[in-house]
Formats: sequence, C-alpha cells, structure tokens
Amino acid sequence: MPPQPCWGDFFMTKKELYDHVINYFLEFSPEAETELLYDNPFQLLVAVILSAQCTDKRVNLTTPALFEKFPDAATLSKATFDELFPLVKSISYPNNKTRHLIGMANMLMEKFGGEVPMTVDELVQLPGVGRKTANVITSVIDEQPNMAVDTHVFRVSARLGLTVNAKTPLATEKQLIKHIPGIYIHKAHHWLILHGRYTCTARNPQCNNCGLNVVCKFYKNILKKGI
Repeated sequence: MPPQPCWGDFFMTKKELYDHVINYFLEFSPEAETELLYDNPFQLLVAVILSAQCTDKRVNLTTPALFEKFPDAATLSKATFDELFPLVKSISYPNNKTRHLIGMANMLMEKFGGEVPMTVDELVQLPGVGRKTANVITSVIDEQPNMAVDTHVFRVSARLGLTVNAKTPLATEKQLIKHIPGIYIHKAHHWLILHGRYTCTARNPQCNNCGLNVVCKFYKNILKKGI
C-alpha cells in the first residue's frame, strides 16, 4: 500500500494513520456512546428509525410520550396511524415513519416473537430498517463489529484520509472495517459520529481546535491553499 502523506517531510502509512486516530479517541473519548435515550433494544430500534434525517435531540424529545403509550412491540403493533402520528409529527417524514414503526412492530410480533433480532440480515427485513440502522442496533446492543455509516462518519472518514475514493456508505463501511480492529469497531462508530457532530462539522469545521489536525488530509489541504 502506498504511504499516506502527512505533516512535514515524513510519511504515514495507512496503518499508522488508523493507529493514531484510534489512540486519540481511546485517550480523549473512551466512553463514546449513542446520544439517543433508550432502556431496551425495542426502544433503541424505534429511536434509530425516527432519527433518520433528524437530530438525536429532537428524537429524545419525542420518544418519552411514545414509549409511555407504546412500551413494546405488542402495544405498538396494535396502534393505528391516527394514534401514532400525533406522537411523531414533529419528526422529519412523520407519515412514512409512522407507517414504518407500525409495520416494524407487526413484523416483530409475527416473525420474531416480539423480540428485536440481533443479526443484520434479520433486522433489514423490518420496515424502516436499512443497513445503517441494523448496524447501529447490533453494534450498540450486542457490541458486534458492525460499522454504521451516516453522514458524519462518511464525511469525517474521508476528511481524515481513513477512506479513499469511497463514494457510497457501503464503500466507507468496508474500508473502515478492513482497517479498524474488531474490538473497536462498535465504539469507532460513535467516535466518528460525535467528532463530526461537534468538531468536524459539515460547515465551518473547528480544524484549529481539533486534536486530529496533525494527521488530517482535509486540514493539510486547507493550509496548502492558505485559507
């Protein structure tokens, strides 16, 4: 593998880059976890479905009333659209998500005995659940080495140079899993999300205050351009 350009006159291999980034997060963000509030796998599944193209903060404001009325798959499966919609109407795409939640709960009851399955292949069968959501559930609940790639993970990975020419979330996922040790993958998902949410933001990234700027391809390009 060709060397990865880094600061000054020295070069950093891909392994050295990943090691540096992982060690940084292990030191400064060892307890990183999802910001969604939940008490059990069912609640997390509902929250993650609601979080698509919506902030965790908004989801956390919405779910308490929803969980009070529909605490499990059995109760949610019996909900009507008109009963559930008012509880999620402040969320993005409330019509689709209302239908997805009811359909998801019905499939949980009919196919999985009311329990949230713990494999990606099973989870993606549920309405409203794609690969990213399935990876979140299995990595958060079961610490499986699955990497969920959202817009933050996609952006931060590319900017740091962890991924190269990854044009899709799946391509990003494959590159990250190839280079991150399995024991860290479930946590790396949160490292990258939180870094993208609060430091490496899409607009006006806080590069000068970022502890990873010394190895960051994006920051090096900024310096070259004199921005």
